[in-house]
Amino acid sequence: MLKQREWMTPKRRFLSALFGGRVDRAPVANPTSLVTVELMERTGAYFPDAHLDAEKMARLAATSYEVLGFDTIMPVFSAHTESAALGVPVDWGDKMSWPVNTSHPITDPEQIVIPDSFLEEPSMRTVLDAIKILRSQYGDRVAIIGKTYGPWSLAYHLVGTENFLMETILNPDKARRYLEVLLEASLLSAKAQIKAGADAILWGDHATGDLVSAEYYRDFLMKVHQYVTREVGAPIILHICGNTTKFIPYIVEAGFDAFHFDSKVDAKLAKELAGNKMSLIGNINNPVTLLAGTPEDVKKETLYAIEAGVEIVGPECAIPLTTPLENILAITETAKEYQIHKKLGGETQ
Repeated sequence: MLKQREWMTPKRRFLSALFGGRVDRAPVANPTSLVTVELMERTGAYFPDAHLDAEKMARLAATSYEVLGFDTIMPVFSAHTESAALGVPVDWGDKMSWPVNTSHPITDPEQIVIPDSFLEEPSMRTVLDAIKILRSQYGDRVAIIGKTYGPWSLAYHLVGTENFLMETILNPDKARRYLEVLLEASLLSAKAQIKAGADAILWGDHATGDLVSAEYYRDFLMKVHQYVTREVGAPIILHICGNTTKFIPYIVEAGFDAFHFDSKVDAKLAKELAGNKMSLIGNINNPVTLLAGTPEDVKKETLYAIEAGVEIVGPECAIPLTTPLENILAITETAKEYQIHKKLGGETQ
């Protein structure tokens, strides 16, 4: 009965909502990462292999649709695809941990060299091949999202978070040069993922609201992002963690199709600031609600986001690896139940 009430494919639903269009119900997506230890066990595709084996990456990523019922599949689980291809040493972790870079080798932007083999380096090649696999298997009905890290995030990896942030204060021209040089790598990655079959790109730039002011976003990144949204050539979603309430008018001005935002931002206020100029994705709390809460807690937050006008609901960021599946499933179930209640003229509880 439920499927009969849904007249859109997951892909059409997601892409329509991404542009603020008509949908049969709120789509559910997480464009950062949606993977848990339990999903690894179900598929036999574990970290760290799933970061560097395209078949395992694709198999694990597909659980977002096959198991969790999300409207999207996003296969990039780490933040180190581009930085590893630029030569940053990475510890790819294990099934209970995320990859981390083990050193920050760069002290000057002129040291950065984007190798001719950038797209063929193992971390990049794996992602591109996984997107091709997913496109061939699901591309006619499920939206495939790629993920690229922008120059602010890459600077954290190559230079070090504290070192780079100090440069923005003490030597802003040097900081801008880092962004200029690293942007080339980010754009190469995004365009290659689109060519491989991604329907949209998540652009992560960790000018985190808890570390960086809205004025810093405006002064250092907004023009960079305006260039990005013109150049990428496909739907593009920005992700920044933390309380980015004051960033939203600048993010709208940057031209992104959607903003994937944190639970520290009130959904109603976010919608008021974004208006109809940009779609919103999120913003279900990870540590309190999805990891430690109950399905009822998840339902409550999901309904709040939907009723606030958030176009696409889902977790606020990459989910914790031990998140209970029943809590993630509650997002999808709530979105579907809400559509039925509204269609029948009933009230959600």
